[in-house]
This record gives sequence, C-alpha cells and structure tokens, in this order.
Amino acid sequence: MTQANARLVLNHSTHIPGLIPILEKLSQETGIQSITPGAICPVRAHMPQLRLRVSVPIRGGYKLIARAGKIAQEVFVLTTLGQNDLEAAIAKLLQR
Repeated sequence: MTQANARLVLNHSTHIPGLIPILEKLSQETGIQSITPGAICPVRAHMPQLRLRVSVPIRGGYKLIARAGKIAQEVFVLTTLGQNDLEAAIAKLLQR
C-alpha cells in the first residue's frame, strides 16, 4: 500500500527558481503530510545553487530555508519524520 502524495500548498505567486519541482518530489516521501512555501526575502550572500536546509522545529514539523542566488524563501513542512530523516530525504533529492 502506497501513501498518497502530501499536499503542496502554492499560495504565493512567486517562488525561488527550481524550488517547486524539489518540493513536489519531497511531497512523495513517506511521512510528509503538507508543504507550504512562505515568504521570500533578499539576502546579502550569493548562493550559486539551490540549497534547502532545516531551520527550526515548528508544531507538527519543521521550517526549512531555501536559498538560491540572493533570494531566500521559508518553507513549512508538516511531517512525522525526525529532523535527521528529513535532512536525509532533502539531501537525497538535491543530489539527483
């Protein structure tokens, strides 16, 4: 029996380039319930490739920070996975 994809909430009109395909793949991971991209803000340092890292725990999951170029975006993930398992799933997706 396979789990249905998690809900990917697209409530913002803009996203970091390349982020949505990664989040769509993450939504297929077991234990992920909901993914919501949040606020975008400019940052000073330049990040040449898309990076996604776990920031802080939230109720029911974790806040991630996506970075690419000079833009950062919050991503909220509701999950039953622990932080190490979520980080491993993200690392696996970014290596593809």
